[in-house]
Amino acid sequence: MSELRVACPDTLDHESGRTLWENVYQRDVSRNTTLVVDFSATERMDSLGGAWLVKIAEHVGKRKAVLKLVGQSGQVAELLDMVEPALQPASSRSKARAGFLETLGERTLSVLEESRDFAELCVDAVYWTIIAPLEGRGFRWNILIDEIHEMGVRAIKIVCLMNFLLGLIIAMLMAKQSEAYGISIFVADIVMIGFARELAAIMTAVVVSARTGAAIAAEIATMKVQEEIDALRGMGLNVNQFLVAPKLLALLLVLPCLVALGIVSGVAGGALWGIAVLGFQPSIWFTQTLNSAYTEDLVQGFLKTIIFALGIVLIGCHNGFRVSGGSRGVGLMTTRAVVMDIFMLITCDIVFAAVFYYILG
Repeated sequence: MSELRVACPDTLDHESGRTLWENVYQRDVSRNTTLVVDFSATERMDSLGGAWLVKIAEHVGKRKAVLKLVGQSGQVAELLDMVEPALQPASSRSKARAGFLETLGERTLSVLEESRDFAELCVDAVYWTIIAPLEGRGFRWNILIDEIHEMGVRAIKIVCLMNFLLGLIIAMLMAKQSEAYGISIFVADIVMIGFARELAAIMTAVVVSARTGAAIAAEIATMKVQEEIDALRGMGLNVNQFLVAPKLLALLLVLPCLVALGIVSGVAGGALWGIAVLGFQPSIWFTQTLNSAYTEDLVQGFLKTIIFALGIVLIGCHNGFRVSGGSRGVGLMTTRAVVMDIFMLITCDIVFAAVFYYILG
């Protein structure tokens, strides 16, 4: 192996470092070559000189050569010891690829860990929302009023509009199909039954999950990133009592009210099409609507709101507490919360449909 030797000047700074780099660059540094940098005459060295030395090491590494430092002493030796890790060539060996069983095991453990955290959150949230106030352990009633206004009052317009438009669409589509058989009046029954059982609950819950669920996840995730959660714990406050319980109780109270408004709005949308387009008298249309409003359908629709409210709040809080990183992590967890909310809504709706139609039906 051939050896090339270069002498370092008495002071290694920005200017002398550039000169040293140009000297090395002009040399024939190739494989099986050892570049020896002699620091015997060097008495002083600063960080800019060290940066040029790192650049020389990168150049030598690309040429598959070896860099060797000799003769350093005193302050120069101390500084070289600090930058020595940057002078070492990067390992060319790539990380071994994980096998199928390793990947499966890692993901399984990750799912189990997240499931355990979510279960603990559910237990704590239910305790601080329902049991703790009954035991006299306190509740943030002033925050509850603010949450009810934010989750309920400010969502009325969008919930009513979405359900009204959906009722109009359902009536429009069903009228076209029933017109051929002369049973257009039964469109009122279809709209009423559909909104009482399914449409009002699921549409309202989707709107609330996109609006409130995302806001909950973003709020808690931002507090976690800015270390406000740790500050609350450091002050001896229970995070679930302070943050989760008011949100959970607020949505449990407002979501049934929003669903009731959704049913009224959906029926109003269907009535608009039945009266204005199909030509039915308002008294006839609304009488048909009320006659098709069965108690079991309304019970089915309102029972869903309890599960939907629990899921939306707990999933939003769960993803907010699990955030990592900065603003990008907040965005990712907010998106994840909304996706998980909608998946939860569809899954729970399937379970309710199976129970009511195949077990209780």
